[in-house]
Amino acid sequence: MKLKAIILSVVFVLLVSFAAAQEKGSTEEAKEKKVTPDYSADHKSIDSIINATYGVISGPKGQKRDWDRFRALFHADARLIPSGKGRNGEIGASASTPDGYIGRSEPFLMQNGFYEQEIARRSEIFGNIAHVFSTYEARFALEDKNPFLRGINSFQLFYDGKRWWIMTIYWLAESPENPLPEKYLKKID
Repeated sequence: MKLKAIILSVVFVLLVSFAAAQEKGSTEEAKEKKVTPDYSADHKSIDSIINATYGVISGPKGQKRDWDRFRALFHADARLIPSGKGRNGEIGASASTPDGYIGRSEPFLMQNGFYEQEIARRSEIFGNIAHVFSTYEARFALEDKNPFLRGINSFQLFYDGKRWWIMTIYWLAESPENPLPEKYLKKID
């Protein structure tokens, strides 16, 4: 009787081990087969990459942004550079990578909600480079009547023969001493 119990125990352990191995293999296969979202429509044109940029950072309070989509817009050497007057009154600029921007901005976006939209654009294109002055307005919620912020995003874009990449976004918010010039409020592109 003891021999039969030992054999059944060994068979049970083997079956459990085999089932666990099968489950692990299925999990690893599922990870390998994980479908990566197709963001190719976001960078087919200057229009699409600019619209995708505004689209991915905009959303209601508490909504996680699609940071993988955001990262897919940027060249490996890209930088995001806010400029303006600091609390100490000095004018400066601070460059970060897309991941640095995410780390700095995500808490604000999640806590407050944020909708940034383009209201005017001026573009210059030469060969595989483009410079876009994109005038924006920002609101905490879509229903907000007035924006809490306006400014200009200066996009520098690179076309590698297959797609557009953001190389830099360099921006300055409007201020009382630096109002938006009328010429950058007219949509001409």
